[in-house]
Amino acid sequence: MNESRLRNYARLIARVGLNVQKGQDVMLTTTIEQASFNHMLLEELYDAGARKVFITYEDPVVSRLEYEKATDLDKLETFEEEKWKYIADHHACRLFIESQDPDALAGLDASKISSIDNARRKIIKKYRDQFENKVQWCIAGAPSLKWAKKVFPELNDEEAIEKLWENILKASRAFEGDPIRNWEEHALNLKEKSSWLNSLQLVKLKYSSKNGTDFEVSLNPDILFLGGEEKRVDEDIVFEPNIPSEEIFTSPIAGRCEGKVVATKPLNLDGQLIDNFYIVFKDGKVVDLHAEKGEDALRHLINTDEGSRMLGECALIPYHSPINDLGIVFYSTLFDENCSCHLALGQGFSNLVRDFDKKSEKQIKASGINSSLIHCDFMIGSEDMNIIGTTKDGKEVPIFIQGNWAK
Repeated sequence: MNESRLRNYARLIARVGLNVQKGQDVMLTTTIEQASFNHMLLEELYDAGARKVFITYEDPVVSRLEYEKATDLDKLETFEEEKWKYIADHHACRLFIESQDPDALAGLDASKISSIDNARRKIIKKYRDQFENKVQWCIAGAPSLKWAKKVFPELNDEEAIEKLWENILKASRAFEGDPIRNWEEHALNLKEKSSWLNSLQLVKLKYSSKNGTDFEVSLNPDILFLGGEEKRVDEDIVFEPNIPSEEIFTSPIAGRCEGKVVATKPLNLDGQLIDNFYIVFKDGKVVDLHAEKGEDALRHLINTDEGSRMLGECALIPYHSPINDLGIVFYSTLFDENCSCHLALGQGFSNLVRDFDKKSEKQIKASGINSSLIHCDFMIGSEDMNIIGTTKDGKEVPIFIQGNWAK
């Protein structure tokens, strides 16, 4: 890939995605396969003002071997817990470069993986709660060979990596022109859509599609829709947590939804692929599901805790989004969730509650925000999806017509 394009992409991640401030520490999680891009990224992070960048290298083969053979993985070693404590105490930024193998954990015991991950999440939660909405974080992508070959199996290794780089940069608005300026314009468009939705004071969304989706979810009009950038609660610092991002999202009222939703994209759940699935909700909770591939992993996910059977997010993305129009499946939630409308099981977003920083945890929960150890997005948008909103005064308003914005 053209070096200047990669340099501009690295600058976009450092200065717009993470928006690292002078003197801040950065916790970077990446892979050794991205060594050349990592070097660019580190230079851009330091030039943006980072005090120190701490790097964690991940390897899907190592992860698979650990799940297969290591013992006591459900415990957090002292030095691992100290790292989370450091992030909380120092408000260190977190940056993740997704470069996954979509089939890294295929064939492993889903119940074992779920048990290990949930045990570790419970330990980490107390630290996450301390820095939630107080530190910047960002996830962006870079191609690994196995990921590239999954998306483009017909190409040779070099061509597949180049093609995936091209699509990642296009999806991230970093292939043509000035990526930072592109994102400034994009952020304004997302704000306009968010403002329109917030002005409606919606209390309900009803989804329908010919594939079998027939679903209704209740909203609290005091919980906001948000698009793109987020802001730290303690300082006036904005950042883009996902590069790319096309969504306008909100958190529904926990336990208030009914009906069936049919997934329209595969879900990569921590290296386990779940495909061709549907989920049925009754009285706000999952009561039935089926997947042609990865059903065990999905069932273990919804049994994580009390909140994992309820929704934490509704995200609106037009079918003809720039990412979906690329015409490929990325096998990565970061990219595929921005192809079309999606929902998320699990944790909701407390920062969407009006004046949330002035409210107690009890007040935020009373507003309807779901609480869970997990947050898992899955895609339901389709070319013929219609979404009708109901306002606080009972008026019905088209939100999506035939897969795209009604306005």
